[in-house]
Amino acid sequence: MYPQYFSANGKLLLTGEYFVLDGAIALAVPTHPGQMMEVWSEEPAKTFFDWQSFDSDKTCWFEGRFSKKDFSSAENTDPEIARRLTEILTNIQHLNPNFLTKKINEVSIVKTKLSFPREWGLGTSSTLIAMIAKWSEVDPYELLAKTFGGSGYDLACANANQALLYQLPGPVVESVSFSPVFSDHIYFVYLNQKQNSREGIQRYRKIQKTLSKEIAEISSLTNEMLNAKTLVEFEEIINTHEKLVSRTLKIECAKDLYFSDFSGEIKSLGAWGGDFVMVTSDRPKKWVANYFSKKGMNVFKTYKDLIKEDGLT
Repeated sequence: MYPQYFSANGKLLLTGEYFVLDGAIALAVPTHPGQMMEVWSEEPAKTFFDWQSFDSDKTCWFEGRFSKKDFSSAENTDPEIARRLTEILTNIQHLNPNFLTKKINEVSIVKTKLSFPREWGLGTSSTLIAMIAKWSEVDPYELLAKTFGGSGYDLACANANQALLYQLPGPVVESVSFSPVFSDHIYFVYLNQKQNSREGIQRYRKIQKTLSKEIAEISSLTNEMLNAKTLVEFEEIINTHEKLVSRTLKIECAKDLYFSDFSGEIKSLGAWGGDFVMVTSDRPKKWVANYFSKKGMNVFKTYKDLIKEDGLT
């Protein structure tokens, strides 16, 4: 029997990190790399099904066997990952009991395959939630709320073909055209310092003051970035956004910490301190790439390498 196939885009949040949780308008973009899922069925049905997760280099980073009765896993290579999958499947049962009652008995194996290295932080969890939600016919935002939590912008990116504005509550998702004429001067560099988004959110939640002014400023900067006409204007917005987040969270900007001599601007993306940064510079691409290579950062992507633009694959 042929498998069912599901896929989801990765994501990057260009503006609004943390503040999106409290209603700031954020600019997010889907990435070319993402994740796919195969669901295989067989007859006669067994009392269990197997799960295999593969990284972009085709290595299997998780493997487990799950009971179809209660989704528990006595055999697996990572108990924490197994617990998370059990939690997801159990919550699906609550959201759509008909699906798992009728379909789970036919499943023999589920395979997930990333097209980006797992440590990059482009959405291993969000792409999984998006794909499982399609498979089980449940609301992905409800499933996210009951499992990993977060703003949900990554789920919006998972099924998008172009940039979007995202705002809570709702969520309100608006597809927008974001293909700057200076995109050849925008790059993405992996810092090789994996960050936990949940820990970043917890730190943000500890801020003991009202953030209505900052949220309004972030929303304004998002719209300014979306409409920036020149690289100079774009870089001024990045600089203002970085200083605002740094001042509020009391964390140093990535440029001040690691790249103070860089000719251009650097913006943290997502959980501050790791994963990717967005880099802009009017210097030649080769110069920019060499600058980061000398610092041991060799995952260097152009805007067109990484970002889906206006419906183009």
